[in-house]
Amino acid sequence: MTKLFHWYASLGLATKQFIYLFIVTLLLFLGLAWRNLHEAESLLQNQLTRDAELLVSRTNQYIDASLDNVENMLLLLSTRADLLEEGNEEEAIDTLRKFADYNNSIAKTLYMIRADGSVYSSSQVYFEIIGNPRLQELYALALQNYGSINVSEPYYSPMSGHTLAYVLPITGANKQVLGVMVVELNLDLLTERIAPMIYQSYVLFTKDGNVINRLDSRDKLLPFEQASFPPLLQDGFRKQLVTLKIGVNGIKGHSLNPLVAVKSAKNRLGWSLAAFIEEDYFYQDLQKLNNNYRTASIVWILVLLLSAYLLSRSFTHPIRRFVEKMDRLNDLQVVAKLPVTRRDEIGRLTQSYNAMLERIQSLLQKTKSAEEQKKEYELKMLRSQIAPHFLYNTLACISSLAKQQRIDEVRDTIRSLVKLLSFSFDKQSEYVSLEEELEGLRMYMHIQQVRYGEQYRYKLEIDPSLMHYRILKLTLQPLVENALFHGITPNHGGLITIKADMEKSKLRLYVRDDGIGIPMEQRGKLLQDHPGQDRSAYRFTGIGLRNVHERIRIHHGEPYGLRIGSSMGRGTVIRVDMPLLAESDERLGIWS
Repeated sequence: MTKLFHWYASLGLATKQFIYLFIVTLLLFLGLAWRNLHEAESLLQNQLTRDAELLVSRTNQYIDASLDNVENMLLLLSTRADLLEEGNEEEAIDTLRKFADYNNSIAKTLYMIRADGSVYSSSQVYFEIIGNPRLQELYALALQNYGSINVSEPYYSPMSGHTLAYVLPITGANKQVLGVMVVELNLDLLTERIAPMIYQSYVLFTKDGNVINRLDSRDKLLPFEQASFPPLLQDGFRKQLVTLKIGVNGIKGHSLNPLVAVKSAKNRLGWSLAAFIEEDYFYQDLQKLNNNYRTASIVWILVLLLSAYLLSRSFTHPIRRFVEKMDRLNDLQVVAKLPVTRRDEIGRLTQSYNAMLERIQSLLQKTKSAEEQKKEYELKMLRSQIAPHFLYNTLACISSLAKQQRIDEVRDTIRSLVKLLSFSFDKQSEYVSLEEELEGLRMYMHIQQVRYGEQYRYKLEIDPSLMHYRILKLTLQPLVENALFHGITPNHGGLITIKADMEKSKLRLYVRDDGIGIPMEQRGKLLQDHPGQDRSAYRFTGIGLRNVHERIRIHHGEPYGLRIGSSMGRGTVIRVDMPLLAESDERLGIWS
């Protein structure tokens, strides 16, 4: 047996399909033929009739249970005579609305009719607009049998559509009638809930033959009046329903087609339920001799279709698994390989898929390594560009002071330079706190003020609560330097203002000067790289700004970096957008 299984597993899909379809179809055909020979007409007919009787009986019980809820609701509301008193109108309307909402599966609209003719409704606004001309008739019906619940015949209500009403008088302490409680049923919803219980055509009718449920004009069994909407049963057919005996009956339906009617016993309201089945339904599958080959052919085709579906599923299922795997392929580094459990074409396809994953993972590892090296090279290049920029300007200051024999200033400047270089190059981390960055900026500005005097002024407008947030080292110094030499110096002095604030998850720094401004055509080139041009030509048009901009974007991505705004003769403002980072984030290593 094991050898036979392995032999079958090693076959191709076409061979498997032929063997499978032949064996399964042959067995099912023989089974169906044997079953057709032993079928009996009486067995099927009796079974269907019993099923119909059971369904009708249970449906009738469901209707009784639903109507019990209406009666209970009426009895509860009839005890609230206080709602009919003067001044309780709002409480009465609110109570009716709550009862209607809680019992909306059977009740459509509730009314309280006072003896003086005033009416409260669960839908008071609609009632005041539409009204209900049946209420006076229902009030009289409630008083016919004093103290008991009465039920009207079906009618059309502007508030509830096709409906019927339960009515009950409301009496006071001295048995005086204070008003009447009326509940209009939701017959449409009741019909929708009954319909799935009875798969045949059916009619729910009163003792007078009035139809309660909503009829479907597309019903092909029941005879309807011509050009009637909503559809109405023919008068003769409706009268026959009343005379049918309980149980199974014969009756003529649409176009005088013979029907089998299964009628239930009357409930306590005198309602009856009748379900209808075509007589031909009992015989259509029981003509063994005449329909045997036709049935066998239909079953043969169905079995072939089912077998083809099952067989195709045997190899399309693995393919769907491939598709699902590829749809979930967000991280190729952790993709699990598919198990190889077959030796046919699907098995070989699975092996090829696993081999492809291995090759892709290898290529991704190489690509990732190359990207990391590239990023490291870019960071090193940017640092090497920024450091000479600092030294050039600072040494120019010291040279100027030495020529003027200002020894104390030279000593202070050299001390500031040493601290500034220590701040710039001795620290291990790329990040410093905003407070440390401002301290480095203070040393830089000290050097510039020693050289140029008080014409270079700056001020800080920063909330102390922001001082502990981390930023890239040497972010502000190049911006202030550009403001000094390209904005304020040509204007013979000025003020630089440095601000900081938070916006959602961003830290925003502003460097503003009141210098000469930047022309529009030059402003757009400050943060752009221009291959093929002499880099020194940009030393006075934003090389420092571009370095800062690129460093921020390499570390944090496209949404961050510099934004430049300027107005000729009024000054320039540079906005720096960076993530809002704390020192704990640096220890976790989640910044870049």
